[in-house]
Amino acid sequence: MHEVLSWLNEFLYSNILLILLVAAGIYFSIRTRFVQIRLLKEGIVLLKEKAHNEDGVSSFQALMISTASRVGTGNIAGVATALAAGGAGAIFWMWVMAFVGAASAFVESTLAQIYKERDGEAFRGGPAYYIEKALGSRFFGIIFALLLIACFIFGFNGLQSYNVSSALAYYFDDQHLAGLLVGCILTIASAAVIFGGVHRIGIISSTIVPIMAGLYIILGIYITLSNASQLPSIFQMIFQNAFDVQAIFGGFAGSCVMHGIKRGLFSNEAGMGSAPNAGATADVSHPVKQGLVQVISVFIDTILVCTTTAFILLNYGIEDGLTGMPYVQMAVSKAFGEWGIHFITISIFLFAFSSLIGNYCYAEGNLKFIKNNKTLLFVFRIVTLLVIFFGAQADFSLVWDLADVLMGFMALMNIIVILLLGKYTFIALKDYQKQKKEGKNPMFHPEQLGIPNCECWEEFDEDLK
Repeated sequence: MHEVLSWLNEFLYSNILLILLVAAGIYFSIRTRFVQIRLLKEGIVLLKEKAHNEDGVSSFQALMISTASRVGTGNIAGVATALAAGGAGAIFWMWVMAFVGAASAFVESTLAQIYKERDGEAFRGGPAYYIEKALGSRFFGIIFALLLIACFIFGFNGLQSYNVSSALAYYFDDQHLAGLLVGCILTIASAAVIFGGVHRIGIISSTIVPIMAGLYIILGIYITLSNASQLPSIFQMIFQNAFDVQAIFGGFAGSCVMHGIKRGLFSNEAGMGSAPNAGATADVSHPVKQGLVQVISVFIDTILVCTTTAFILLNYGIEDGLTGMPYVQMAVSKAFGEWGIHFITISIFLFAFSSLIGNYCYAEGNLKFIKNNKTLLFVFRIVTLLVIFFGAQADFSLVWDLADVLMGFMALMNIIVILLLGKYTFIALKDYQKQKKEGKNPMFHPEQLGIPNCECWEEFDEDLK
């Protein structure tokens, strides 16, 4: 089973998905006239907008929910693995993929807003919803929803919990005791948040994520500036290795290009169909607003957090056989001693906890798409908490491969769908820019634009009247 999953993993990511995700990102960049750069300032300004309803999720909170899920322990250990395997040049290609992937993130999050649904005073949506509404296929919508739930709850949430307990191995001789303690703490903390609903998830994420990412970035800046004399050689190493033709084509599968592309694409999740589930929850007056805001999450994840890790590691240097979390711990302890290891442990806990609640938010929206039932939702929440608890005490090597494969199929479905539906995003973007030029606060009227099956926005118009 493990061998089959490993083969599927390698085949999906090294062949089909990388080509499809890169091609889609380039296509969307061209069709939107590089909206990810052209309107980046506009997206930053939109972060200040409040939700229309008091209990609604603001653009900033929706951004933090998606960032909470995107920014996880992979931004620490994953970058270390990419550097160890692909060399310093992997960082350059990681930056390139953030730039390209941001256009796909804009398209999928705008579509999620166009086809979102009301959930009381809140909203929910994502690929499952636009597959059903825009393509008229509830069957394939359910398939996507099941893939996402299996991947994020039974795969990634268990793994995040396990990563925290593994990080505590430094402090405990008894690993079982560490797992039990971590399982209890994370389960209780997660229960307090997920039983409070999406609004509470938004509040928690918008508090934890900025603090967590900010402290980690400050650590990276301090280490980098303390070794400022090494900066020229680090940049030289990155660019020389990135364009080393012999190294690239001599073994492409293990090259810096391949590792950088994989790290960039699957760190920021652009185009994979996960972040739109958070983007749909925002209470905004026009879908493009949240599309622009979600672009920022890609840059936070890759340009800020992953680059911070990269510079911490490159200041230490690359050693044969040193990879993953031990590589990060060695690099930070060099600058701060044992205190640095404590800081990384706390960071991993916060990264993992924010990912747990972000992942749950995605899964809840997709469960409600399949069947919106209070009893089913309660049982689902209990199952989620059990996965978190037992995940801290298990070895999830098999589940990790399974989660990667499920996420690969998610991405495959979503990219094909947004390529088919991208025309609606282009129409919405043109409408948004037209209203901005007229000095208006853009309002979305899908019936006037010829965009079908947008019942949520028709209800929004009625509320304004």
